[in-house]
Amino acid sequence: MPRLIFLLVALPVFSFLKAGAQSTRSAATPSLVYEVHNSAAIEHYRSNPAIVRSMVDTLVLAVTHQAEIGRAWASLVSPSDRIGIKISGAGGELFTTHRDVVNAIVDGLVAAGHIRSSIVVWDRSLGGVREAGYNPGVDGYQIKSIAPRDGYDAKAIFSAPFMGNLIWGDFEYSAHGWEMPLLSDTENISSVSHFSRIVSNEVTKIINVPVLSDSVTNGIAGCLYNVTIPNVDNWRRFTQPPDYGASSIPEIYSGPRIGRKVVLNLMDGLVAQYAGGPESQPNYSLHFATLYAGKDPVAIDAVALRHLEEWRARSKLARIGRLAGHVLVAAQLGLGNLSSDRIEVRNVGR
Repeated sequence: MPRLIFLLVALPVFSFLKAGAQSTRSAATPSLVYEVHNSAAIEHYRSNPAIVRSMVDTLVLAVTHQAEIGRAWASLVSPSDRIGIKISGAGGELFTTHRDVVNAIVDGLVAAGHIRSSIVVWDRSLGGVREAGYNPGVDGYQIKSIAPRDGYDAKAIFSAPFMGNLIWGDFEYSAHGWEMPLLSDTENISSVSHFSRIVSNEVTKIINVPVLSDSVTNGIAGCLYNVTIPNVDNWRRFTQPPDYGASSIPEIYSGPRIGRKVVLNLMDGLVAQYAGGPESQPNYSLHFATLYAGKDPVAIDAVALRHLEEWRARSKLARIGRLAGHVLVAAQLGLGNLSSDRIEVRNVGR
């Protein structure tokens, strides 16, 4: 790891989120984060489809500076693109990316001329999506998870100087076939990860739709995390000390298989969770009734991280910025803006 990045990771990330912080290299221009809030959008963990649709459309129109939703989406994706929507499916019934958000996105893409059945909605595992209301037979789009081993691309590799214990489902878990016993601790480690076939081959444009959640291993399970960690095998090595993915997550995001395909980040904050995430922990969640959207994943994560720290402070929980070094390093590498004086949060609610 470059020495500069190592030193930055060692510092508390939260200090860099304060107004006027100048410790990171800013992106070329200030970042706009569009926000829409409607307290009627969520009640008793149930979202209101009509209100959520209006919120999503309002954000997309604002981001694209268009007056009509079909043209707005057409400005982000071309007719020849194969489109994937990366959700967060780890939260089960209550805390998976809301179906109403995804349906609004898909309807907008259809208005732009895309065939509903060609659109892929995915996460590594989809154990809770049916409980969250997703219904492929009704919704019409594809809902996919990443198949163990076969769902990863042998030729799409990411190497990092962190060793990880391979487990069943990782591409290189057993070079001798599925029937072999567990490899020894010495044999069963690797510094290599493989990208999912979905991001390496199946989609050409990605709409990234994380939930507003902390991560017990990486500080925040936001825009940067949502489209990286769940899309590689041998990912557990990026959730461990001393690095906690600080150098790897930004590098994975910035590459051609992911970051260059992401055309929009839209964070689902209808329900926000500030501890125990991204799996569902209702005791640490609240109805926030807010969505964020923008082109800068770092800026959206920075805005969300400030909220998470505030909620955690009220509940007398420890700060999590120390685990979110990947947000700081992403800013340092020029992937977006972290300092509040380089981010404008523009409320576009009606």
